Amino acid sequence: MHVSVTFRHMDSSDALRKYAEEKSERVAKFLSPPVEIHWVLSVEKIRHIADAVITANGVTIKAQEATQDMYSAIDNVLDKLYIQVKKHKDRVKGHKNGETLSSAVSYSAGPAEGSPSNAESQPLRIIKRENQFLKPMSVEEAAMQLDVTESEFLVFTDPDTSSVSVIYKKTGGDFGLIETRTR
Repeated sequence: MHVSVTFRHMDSSDALRKYAEEKSERVAKFLSPPVEIHWVLSVEKIRHIADAVITANGVTIKAQEATQDMYSAIDNVLDKLYIQVKKHKDRVKGHKNGETLSSAVSYSAGPAEGSPSNAESQPLRIIKRENQFLKPMSVEEAAMQLDVTESEFLVFTDPDTSSVSVIYKKTGGDFGLIETRTR
């Protein structure tokens, strides 16, 4: 863990620096290394402002607080950081369990016709959500694009018909095409 403290519009104080470093250890223990915490402590008239940025394993978390006392500003920032770190940990934990980063959407599936309804039927859940941009391209261009990428399907707009189409890979190297129409 690397902690740096910058003082703006005030004299540097070893006591404040040490206080911020010690308090930072509490939050940093919940993050994956490498962890860097940068504090900016400043004074504007009577406001004492503490600003912290945590960078840990590709995640950046920021918090700022202004109070009458620098020590309480640091404590308030740490409270905010702790809440954000906890949310991040919950998202990562949920993502590893197969849920999406946003909350998992569940739909209850009714019993199929002709099948008995049982209490053990599980609701259907969307466990992966993917955004794709619709690009205008011909079917041939879409097939070449899909052949180059490692994706299983490609959504595109056919410029001739202005309709949304989906091309997908089938077993054996062939492609399937789904074309949409309005009634």
